Amino acid sequence: MIAGADPLFAHGVTGVVILIVLIKVVVGFAAWMGAVVLMIWFERKAISDMQSRIGPQRWGPFGLLQTLADGLKLFFKEDLVPAESDRLVFKLAPYLSLVPALVTFAIVPIGGTLHIAGHAVQLQVANPPMGILVMLAMSGISVYGVMLAGWASGSKYPLISSVRASAQMISYEAALGITVVTVILVSHSLTTHGIVLAQGQGIWHWNVIRLGVVPFVIFWMAITAELARPPFDVVEAESELVGGFNTEYSSIRFALFYMAEFMNTITMSAIIVTLFFGGPAGWVPPVAHLRWVFPILWFLLKTAIFAFCYVWFRAALPRLRYDQVMDLGWKRLIPLSLGWMLIVAGFLVAPGWGFVMAAAVLLASVVLAIAFERGASRSTGPESVLAPVGRRPLPEERLRALTDREEG
Repeated sequence: MIAGADPLFAHGVTGVVILIVLIKVVVGFAAWMGAVVLMIWFERKAISDMQSRIGPQRWGPFGLLQTLADGLKLFFKEDLVPAESDRLVFKLAPYLSLVPALVTFAIVPIGGTLHIAGHAVQLQVANPPMGILVMLAMSGISVYGVMLAGWASGSKYPLISSVRASAQMISYEAALGITVVTVILVSHSLTTHGIVLAQGQGIWHWNVIRLGVVPFVIFWMAITAELARPPFDVVEAESELVGGFNTEYSSIRFALFYMAEFMNTITMSAIIVTLFFGGPAGWVPPVAHLRWVFPILWFLLKTAIFAFCYVWFRAALPRLRYDQVMDLGWKRLIPLSLGWMLIVAGFLVAPGWGFVMAAAVLLASVVLAIAFERGASRSTGPESVLAPVGRRPLPEERLRALTDREEG
């Protein structure tokens, strides 16, 4: 089964195969860590340019070594553990946020296939038979890191933030999973390598076009909410929660949470490229010695574009309210992703079934819209069960007249 997914194991496990696997792990981890360092520097530098500031400039050319300097500083700072915390869980939580990003990046194909010592080597650390399910499992495990960090801190504000973060991440997990199922339906494969191969016939076969753009938009919004990146960064709403679930962390453990955010940003940008934009697919010159280089360059270019988009979001978009975040996930993205998956499945069976499913989804959307509208009117109107929150005790005109009289 493993050999069917990864041709490296087609002739058994030998010393050469083990050495190749170890080299892939070391090179992949080193490249990933280098990309994280560059991503942190790039985000700080790009946002400073957008806001007419200078940004990092002291350490290294153009401030490139600033991230390393910050890492060394945090490494040697005192590691504080709150007296009321659960010490074991408090120390374990940062790794539950860090490791899933690393495992997810391991299944991303960054290039084609090379032949080394008579073995076919895919340019990805691992290609498990159900790789896309590994990605979904890792995105679910990352919730535990956030939740346990807030709970184990022994403080109210981190606990509130972690509960809110967990609810947000779980809410968008459903839309994320449904969109991935839609990709699997058209790719006929659970491996990331197979999904890339299914898009290898040209740009018109990329899933972003074959699926009609909508699943890509849903996946991008859902994964942004999963990462708690702007505009979905209500997990760390400083004006409300002091600093979020990691308020009580310091030293290297705070650095792990800080790194995990950027690691997940790079990893999920690579996942978006893999699922919807052909992965390393692109034009390759008819030169034998360059055929393996250009797929890597195409993959890096596509991933860098999405990484820049995340930086752009942070610099340009305001933070959403928590009720808006939850409404978008439950009332918009989940019904839309489910309906689009049914339409795609119908067209895969037969065109007639596709149009039938499209009509059924359209009818269901009208019914849902009416239900949501009536629910909103009942929640704020005279039939509401609970009193409206935040209503002024006096009418606005009366309150303004009283305040004007006091000022006069």
